[in-house]
Amino acid sequence: VPIAFAVLMAGSTANINGNAYGNPKAPVTIEVFSDFQCPGCKAFHDSDFPNIMKDYVVTGKVYVIYRYFPLQMHPYGRTCAEFASAAARVGRYQRVADALFAQQTGITTLGNVEAVVDGVLTPTEAKTVKSLLKSPDVQHEIDTDIEEGKAVPVPSTPTLLVTAGGNSQLLSWPMN
Repeated sequence: VPIAFAVLMAGSTANINGNAYGNPKAPVTIEVFSDFQCPGCKAFHDSDFPNIMKDYVVTGKVYVIYRYFPLQMHPYGRTCAEFASAAARVGRYQRVADALFAQQTGITTLGNVEAVVDGVLTPTEAKTVKSLLKSPDVQHEIDTDIEEGKAVPVPSTPTLLVTAGGNSQLLSWPMN
């Protein structure tokens, strides 16, 4: 699915800004609270997210923000979030996010987050991303997303906070 997503995005008019997609002035905002080590988050990323992008974001109806919500039960969740957040700062969020989800099983078993990220970045990009991992901006973004998620409160991952017309609704995935 990441390849299909890349093809979809290559021909789209959706604006990608870090870990946010579409027009911030769209009538609906979806905040996705996600953990790169969460199997449900991977399933959402691989199955429903490309459809949301195609049907709603590219058409200007929805603005999507991926929120970092690493769960304590996942030992590499925070590290994955750090790499993704740092990669967003060099315009490579989607490439890194796709790789982290695609290699989720290996990361869980081997803890090879850095190797997975290195595999999808140029050496220069990888060096820059590694230099940003512990930066205050990256750490603050992740901490802010976690605090926002706790305030919502996010019951599990993935959880979608859908806001339209000033009203918000919390949806746990998969939706029945």
